[in-house]
Amino acid sequence: MTTGLSGRMATEAELEARLRALGEERYHHRHPFNLRMHEGALTRAELRRWVLNRFHYQRHIPVKDALILAKLGTRELRRSWIRRVHDHDGSPDGDGTDGGIERWLRLGEAVGLDRELLLSGDAVLPGVRLAVDGYVNFCRNASTLEAVASSLTELFAPDLMATRIAAWERHYPWVEREGLRYFQVRVGQGRRDSEEALRLVHEWARTPGDQERALAAFAFKCDLLWALLDAVEHAPGGGSDAG
Repeated sequence: MTTGLSGRMATEAELEARLRALGEERYHHRHPFNLRMHEGALTRAELRRWVLNRFHYQRHIPVKDALILAKLGTRELRRSWIRRVHDHDGSPDGDGTDGGIERWLRLGEAVGLDRELLLSGDAVLPGVRLAVDGYVNFCRNASTLEAVASSLTELFAPDLMATRIAAWERHYPWVEREGLRYFQVRVGQGRRDSEEALRLVHEWARTPGDQERALAAFAFKCDLLWALLDAVEHAPGGGSDAG
């Protein structure tokens, strides 16, 4: 991958424009499964399959963020980044019920899934496991710049969450409204997190090669999210009951 800038150092505006162009092309908001979800075309079984398998990704977000946290060289950066772990696992002085993982478990219950099934992970598709393992290992082994750059898919998450909330309220009235709380909270969190990560990428990408590596890490994350949805969409069986 190249920056498209003939090997010269891109300005911050040019780098952000390239990231956004890549995201428009490769982020999973264009995936056929997400398009069908937002059109109201998923069956109940398909929606439940997505919630169950996506939970495997959600529960590993604080794991990958802890791996990134361990790479950060100052206490100021660590104090800021650890907020992401708390966002999903819950506040350190609480019982976890205020975190994103708990909100996703409630989403599962809202679509009719058993909490114990979600927590067991027994029904997670092999392709989803492979994609999630790939992301966690990337954040473990990549440079700090690349690991942080991979999180820049958050640039597109707020709009996707807003679209999803409207689609679920319109097309899937059988889902308990409280289950949408995860999406509602992530709109604001996604904007905040993407602004922080973008600022760090601009600060740390000091050469054209650094910028290309950041772009490649971002593209990798987009492809990984796409592959996760491929696994869900093409899973054998299920998806036969009415939405």
